[in-house]
This record gives sequence, C-alpha cells and structure tokens, in this order.
Amino acid sequence: MSLLAGSYERFIWGLKLKTLKHTQETLTITPLFSFPSHISPVKSVAVAGSAAASGGADDTIKLYDLSSSAEIGSLTDHSATVTALSFFTPPSLSFPRNLISGSDDGTVCIYDADPFVHLKTIHAHKKGVNDLSVHPSGKLALTVGRDSCLAMLNLIRGRRSFYCRMGKEASIVKFDLGGDKFFMGMDEKVSVHESEDAKLILELDNQRRILCAAPGTNGVLFTGGEDRAIKAWDTTSGKVVYSIEDAHSARVKGIVLLSGNDASAADMVPYVVASASSDGVIRVWDVRMTNKEKPNPLAEACTKSRLTCLAGSSLKSVRQPKLGNSVAHKELDAPTEDS
Repeated sequence: MSLLAGSYERFIWGLKLKTLKHTQETLTITPLFSFPSHISPVKSVAVAGSAAASGGADDTIKLYDLSSSAEIGSLTDHSATVTALSFFTPPSLSFPRNLISGSDDGTVCIYDADPFVHLKTIHAHKKGVNDLSVHPSGKLALTVGRDSCLAMLNLIRGRRSFYCRMGKEASIVKFDLGGDKFFMGMDEKVSVHESEDAKLILELDNQRRILCAAPGTNGVLFTGGEDRAIKAWDTTSGKVVYSIEDAHSARVKGIVLLSGNDASAADMVPYVVASASSDGVIRVWDVRMTNKEKPNPLAEACTKSRLTCLAGSSLKSVRQPKLGNSVAHKELDAPTEDS
C-alpha cells in the first residue's frame, strides 16, 4: 500500500505501508522519499499502483514511479494551479489507463497513462475547477468549480456533456464505488445524488466544514475536516456509522480508504483508512477500533510540514510508468531525520 502527500512547502512525501509477516493487525509506515517537487505549494496528488502524480500552484503536473522512487517528468498543459488529479484504472488492470486533471483556469485535461501523453483539453468551467471524480466505467467524469456549477464530461468524446448552476459552490465531488451515486461537499454539508439524473437523495450535516471525502464499500462515505474527526456515514440513512473523534490535533486535509476499493488488496488489513492533517501528521486507522474510547492509530508518520492533500493505492503493479517523450529520470531524495 502506497501513500503520497503534498505540502504547502512544495514537498511531496512518498510512504509505504506494510503488514508484519506474522500478523495482519499490525502495520508499519516507512518513508520512501521527500522532495521539493514544485516551485509553489502542492495542491493535489493521485496514486494508482506504481504511478503517482502531483499538481502544484506552478501550473505543473509532476509524475513519479513509486517502485524506483523516481520522478519521471512533467506535464505542462495547464495555465493555472492544478487543483485536482484522478487516475482511472480499469478493474481488470493493475496499472492506470488515464490521468484526468483539473485546473484553476477552468479546464480539464485527459491524458493517456501508458505512456503519459496529452489527449484532450476540455473547457469545463468558467472559473477554477475545485474537484473532479471519474466514474468507475471510465467513460465520464464529474467536476465542480468556483463558478458554483456542476459539469459532466464525456471522456470518450472529450467534451462537456452537461453543465448546471447549483446556486452554491461545491468543493468536493465523488462517485461512490459502484458509480450509482455521487456526493457533493458544500461547506459543512454533503449532498447525495443519483448518478442517472442527479436527483437529490439526502443531505449529510457535519456541523463543521468538510475538507476531504473518500467513498467506501456498502454505501459508506468517509469524511474529514475542520472538526479534526474522521467520520463514516451511511449514505442510505444519512447517519454516522462510526467516528474517530480528535483523530488529529489540526484540520484533516486528506483521507484515503486503503482497502475494499481495490480488488488486489484482499491480503491487506481490512477497514484501513489513512488521514493527513495540516500540522504534518499522517495516521493510519482501523475503523473497527471506533468502539474504543480513545482509539490509537495503527501507524503514524510526521512530515513536519503543512500538508495540503493525500492520496493512496492498494494496487500492486510491477509496470513502470513512462512519459510519452524521452525525459531523464530524476532520483528522489530519501527523507532525513530533519525532513
């Protein structure tokens, strides 16, 4: 299991999670590298197998091979901050087929990921893209933007197929794992919609602003935010299934479900969630521990930086990501004690 975190100080952090040989209940978290990959703050990250990407306020997407801890090149097709990244990996593959990126210039770029080649730029929003989510089929994506609109993109034809004003700006959009529903986060609330017609099913009220979300199995949605807690919501009833209160001492800026969403993760610890906070701490939890009064994380790492985003993957892949044109590999630095 791999994690990638980005920080305000321009660094990206690569980490590896492993289960101990004689037990499936104990995890170790090992830093792989830390590197000032951008010349401005890192705003978005994505991971799929050995392929990883980060987007920065320098208008650039950086690409990495986690298997060799190497930076393999850059993508420079946006003209503003890269605010959202998402890999699409077909269920039958262990390597991503596409990378989709959103930017503060309102555009969405579609890339082939084998090798990385720019295919199409779509003008999705009149203002910046806040978030994007690719449907499990890989045929379409949803985006929300600073123009307070929701857009649906046809990834096959490379064009916008739907666009509507919501009246309020959404910062988060996520499909559920089956693609039958999608979620939109607006301040302290998350709305649950039918994917077919965008019909509103119900609203989840968190009381405090939600900053990140990750869909889980059986219609569960994990959220984190200004309340410093990690919550799992039943999106059918709208109730909180379980909650880790005070999971961090600062705002939760990223949350990743590391099992249940990848078919190849069957041998990994179930119910594993990773979270990152703005004070630089990354923690890994078994959400079944929520019945304890004060659950302890399975593993923890401190980056000593202001983290802005977190991504992870349980996919196992031996393939090395490549850039479409010839770019020299750049070895990343292993983290030191002072990192």
